[in-house]
Amino acid sequence: MDLRAALSHCPIAAILRGVKPDEIDAIGDALVEAGVTVIEVPLNSPQPFESIKRLAARHGHHALVGAGTVLEAVDVAGVKQAGGRLIVAPNFDADVVRTAKAAGLAALPGVMTPSEGFAALKAGADGLKLFPAEVIPPVVFKAWRAVFAADTLLLAVGGVGIGNIGEYREAGASGYGIGSALYKPGRPAAEIGKLASALVAAAKA
Repeated sequence: MDLRAALSHCPIAAILRGVKPDEIDAIGDALVEAGVTVIEVPLNSPQPFESIKRLAARHGHHALVGAGTVLEAVDVAGVKQAGGRLIVAPNFDADVVRTAKAAGLAALPGVMTPSEGFAALKAGADGLKLFPAEVIPPVVFKAWRAVFAADTLLLAVGGVGIGNIGEYREAGASGYGIGSALYKPGRPAAEIGKLASALVAAAKA
């Protein structure tokens, strides 16, 4: 499943910052059961490659599993070796994007201006992560939609939740990266599943 197909199936991308390998199975099960098809483990989590490996082995056939906070191109190989197929970053680094694409992985860099966005797409990015969305409100998303190609994947990430997901959807967001509103270290898998179901329903409403 590629990034576009995964987001068309469910526009929620779960960001599991701080997740540990010993809890990833239960959390992955809860997210997939709720309908989530994009799951990222940020590389500043404990043993991230082990979590990605377990997640990819368990759910890689029907979910796009990858890494977040990928700041260095050298880390792309580790993500691929673990079975990850998506490289997400809070910033746009052309080397990271090109390395991801050369490895056959999807690249979703973080951008905050149209200039960064166009440069990222030129480098081969599969979509753009507008981050942090707290300072890129729906009205700005609407303005981006007017100048980028209609099929450009634009994701709202940072500060997005049940309360404002509808506004971003109406403004043209292709998807939503959800972190602390969904996962926090120590939060039980059952609770994460309930939150995920509610977010999926709100995103598809």
